[in-house]
Amino acid sequence: MESNEVLDKLPRHLLGLVIDQPYNEYTALDHAIWRYVMHRNVRHLSQVAHGSYTDGLKRTGISIDSIPHMYGMNRILREIGWAAVAVDGFIPPSAFMEFQAYNVLVIAADIRPLDQIEYTPAPDIIHEAAGHAPIIADPEYARHLSFFGEIGSKAFSSAHDYEMYEAIRHLSILKADPYTKPEAIGNAEARLALLEKNLGQPSEMALIRNLHWWTVEYGLIGTPADFKIYGAGLLSSIGESQNCLKPAVKKLPYTIDAVNYNFDITTQQPQLFVTPDFGHLDVVLNEFADQMALRRGGSIAVHRAETSGNTATVQLDSGLQISGTFRDCIYDEGEVVYIRTLGPAALSAGNRELHMHGRRFHASGYSTPVGKTKTGGLSLHTMSEEELGLAGFVPGVHQEIEFFSGVTVKGTLDYVLRHENANVIFGFTQCMVTYKGQVLFEPSMGRYDMAVGSAVTSASPGPADPEAFGFTFPAPAERTHKIMYDQQAIDLHNHYSRVRELRNSGPSADELRAVSNAILKVPKTDWLLMLELHELLKNNAAAAELTVPVLERLEQMKAEDVSLTNLIDDGLALFA
Repeated sequence: MESNEVLDKLPRHLLGLVIDQPYNEYTALDHAIWRYVMHRNVRHLSQVAHGSYTDGLKRTGISIDSIPHMYGMNRILREIGWAAVAVDGFIPPSAFMEFQAYNVLVIAADIRPLDQIEYTPAPDIIHEAAGHAPIIADPEYARHLSFFGEIGSKAFSSAHDYEMYEAIRHLSILKADPYTKPEAIGNAEARLALLEKNLGQPSEMALIRNLHWWTVEYGLIGTPADFKIYGAGLLSSIGESQNCLKPAVKKLPYTIDAVNYNFDITTQQPQLFVTPDFGHLDVVLNEFADQMALRRGGSIAVHRAETSGNTATVQLDSGLQISGTFRDCIYDEGEVVYIRTLGPAALSAGNRELHMHGRRFHASGYSTPVGKTKTGGLSLHTMSEEELGLAGFVPGVHQEIEFFSGVTVKGTLDYVLRHENANVIFGFTQCMVTYKGQVLFEPSMGRYDMAVGSAVTSASPGPADPEAFGFTFPAPAERTHKIMYDQQAIDLHNHYSRVRELRNSGPSADELRAVSNAILKVPKTDWLLMLELHELLKNNAAAAELTVPVLERLEQMKAEDVSLTNLIDDGLALFA
């Protein structure tokens, strides 16, 4: 991976998702698909897209005639403070958001097949490089995109979210392989439909993905009556960028209510949302973030960390961060009074693991009370060293700390750990912790490291210090299929290659006649190959008469399959 200043800041736990772009594996057909889509997009989107789109194509180094090498793009993207990496199709939403927070554009290395040229449900290099990259050349939008990633990466997912992710990824892999059997696709679609029918209570990630879909992917800007396109899904879809202009697609003002609109990736959207300007996107995002565990804190934050079922971090007002899988926490009258983790845990501050408080030390889990204590109105975490001494909190002295919740901690104070002028941990030996007659910790269990803090201020997924915790996003178990083309497909690709070579070399009439005759002899060929051949012949006066049988073949294709009519007619108009 060719590095730059932006990529150098990526944390290690994201690097397992990065792959090398398989540039030499792109076929001449792949390049032809890119070229057709990009030429149509540039012509159409120059009129209907946000003003920064066409300028962004130039600024981000995206070629119109051939698939770009994304690490060539990288050298240009760094000038606007961004970078690009290749990934294998869909990656976990939280990882996608975190890349975005680091100003890194993830680009699915594959390209859509010909039968999905107008719209594909899977991420591909057209969607990412031609959709997302140009619009981030707008500084205000780029800043919002990074902010969205920062907030989105802190949204809690559920076990159901991960099932949905795997089902969508599996279906997209099958659909991208032209040799997949129809029954396999049918089974995958049925599995996804079943999951969608049993969504249950949506998680933070499910809701914020709705906001992402209706803005970053499918957003319009302006007014419902006068708007431009800026969403990458629309910018990269030659079918939907035209369909979205029709009155049949409702145009709604963009508000927080968009979180309640789910989406179907397999079809075109029945409604779209219009933001008055890019600044309004931050307003709505902040409104949503205020309802997240990230900002709400309290028992809601702890409960969301628990129900996620995965590693999470709970932060106290002292600045102490507790990372682990939260389980069996104790609540009283809606307030969290005791926090517990199942399995290894770590304690951090400022997103850095504290010495001797990592997973090895807390291998069997961690527990602590949280809340206000009956210490004369003083908050333990704000007391200075002098105040602690005056109050008797001195190592070697037996202590009894009573919380208003009813939790009592009795033991010999062993140490006080401070971080940035706040007390974050009181360590006890010979400690007994009880709550309403229940023993929560006893001396035989070893040293008791009590977190100091009167309130939970935040909770978010993942550990506070991912590297020290050993956290990583593993590469997906199911990889995108490496397509093994049959001989008929290989022969077809060779024809695409020959047309491409001749377009770049200035061919003779004899060469044009030879390639034309060879292609026309193929009983079943692609409409896109015929369009490329027509363009090649039309632009050479000595072989212009050869376009007649090519046009006849194209008309025959339209008659046999009416769904090709617009594709062929637009292609003929494109290179007229």
